[in-house]
Amino acid sequence: MGVKLGILGLGTVGTGTVQLLQDSAGRHPLLQEIEIYRVGVRSLDKPRAVELSTEVVTTDLESIVNDPAVDIVVEVMGGLEPARSLILKALSNGKHVVTANKAAIARFGAEIFTTANQAGVYVMLEAAVGGGIPVIQPLKQSLSVNRIHTVTGIVNGTTNYILTRMQTEGSNFNDVLADAQRLGYAEADPTADVDGLDAADKIAILASLGFGGRINLQDVYTEGIRQVSKTDIAYAEKLGFVIKLLAIAKRDTPSSPLSVRVHPTLVPQAHPLASINGVYNAILVEGEPIGQVMFFGPGAGAGATASAVTSDILNLVAILKTNTAVTNPLLACGHQEYCQIAPMAELITRFYARFLTNDQPGVIGKLGTCFGNYGVSLESVVQTGFQGELAEIVVVTHDVPEGNFRQALAEIQNLSAIESIPSLLRVL
Repeated sequence: MGVKLGILGLGTVGTGTVQLLQDSAGRHPLLQEIEIYRVGVRSLDKPRAVELSTEVVTTDLESIVNDPAVDIVVEVMGGLEPARSLILKALSNGKHVVTANKAAIARFGAEIFTTANQAGVYVMLEAAVGGGIPVIQPLKQSLSVNRIHTVTGIVNGTTNYILTRMQTEGSNFNDVLADAQRLGYAEADPTADVDGLDAADKIAILASLGFGGRINLQDVYTEGIRQVSKTDIAYAEKLGFVIKLLAIAKRDTPSSPLSVRVHPTLVPQAHPLASINGVYNAILVEGEPIGQVMFFGPGAGAGATASAVTSDILNLVAILKTNTAVTNPLLACGHQEYCQIAPMAELITRFYARFLTNDQPGVIGKLGTCFGNYGVSLESVVQTGFQGELAEIVVVTHDVPEGNFRQALAEIQNLSAIESIPSLLRVL
C-alpha cells in the first residue's frame, strides 16, 4: 500500500518536489511507494510545469489536512498564515509534516513541536535551512554525540551574492542590489534578506538543534548588510579579511549562556567560510570531539530544496512502512526549555572601526587613550588616507567585551577631532 502525500503549495519548491517524485528512476526505491494524493493551490487556472490530474489538485487546503487518507502533509507554501494553522491541524490529526518554512518554525516552533509530540508524529524541516544542504539531520543525529560549541553559517544566498559582487567589482550596495533584483537573486522587497531577518530565522533553528533548547527569536541580535560600504570591503581586503553576513550561535562552556547573532563580519581570508561565494551557503559546526565539520552547497532553488523536502518524506515513508508506533527520539523534538541567551554587551569579539577625523596632530593618540580607558587593546591602527579634508583612520581591536568597546566609542564620539564613525563591524 502506498504512502499518500498531501502537498500544500505548488510554487517553486512544490513543483520541484512533484517533479522529483514523478521522476524516480535511478533514485531510492522507496520513492516508488509514494502517491501524490492531493495538492493544494491558490488558483486552479495558473499554468503549471507539472502534469497532475484534476482530482489531485484542489484549492481547499483545509480538506487536505483533514483527509483521513493523507499520511504525510508537505507544507511548501511559505508565509506565516495559513501555513501555521494548517501545520497545527495536520499534526493534531495525526499526520506527519514536512516543511520548508523557516519563518513559521522560528516563530511558532514551540507550539508546532509541542503539538507534534502530543500527537506522536514528526515535523521534518531539512529544507528550512540551507536549501539542499543536509545539515538538520546531521545535527539531530550524526553530530548529536558531540558537545557543540559553535555553529557559524553563511545561510542567506542573496546577501552572500551581493557581498561577493561588491568585493569582486568594487561596486556599492545599492547598485548590486538593484542588479540582483533584476536577475531574480533578490526579491522586490529584499528586507528579509538584506536586513538579516531570514538568517536570524535559520540560526534560531540551528542553535535550537545544536544546543538542545528552544530559542526565542526576539533574543537573536540581528544586523543586516545595508551599511557595508565598498570602502570597508577594500580596507578589509588590505587587512587580510573578507566581509560576510554570518549567523553565529556559540557557547563557550556547557554551563554558559548562548550567544546567538547575525551581523556582517570580517572573516580572515584563510578561514573556511571566506571562500564561500555567490548564492552558495555553508554551515561550519565546531564541537568536541569532532573538531570542525563544514556543510556546503546551494542554499536555494527548486532542485536543491526539493532534494531536502523529498529526503524528509523518504525518512517518514521508512517509518510508516515499518509501522513503528514508538517515537524515534533522534527524529522527534526532545527539548522544551528555552536557552538562556547572553546580552550582546557580554559578547567577546574583535572589532573593525573606521573613523573620519579632522587632520590635527595627536588624534591617533587620543583614540588609543580612550580605548585604553575601557580596556580595549588595539591590534592595528592605520591612517589610510583622506576623504576631502578629513583623515580616515581604521582600527582593528583584540578580543574585547562588546560593552567595553561601546563605552569607549561613546567617549570617542565626543572628541572634537572626530567628525564621524561611518563603519563598525565585528571580526571573526
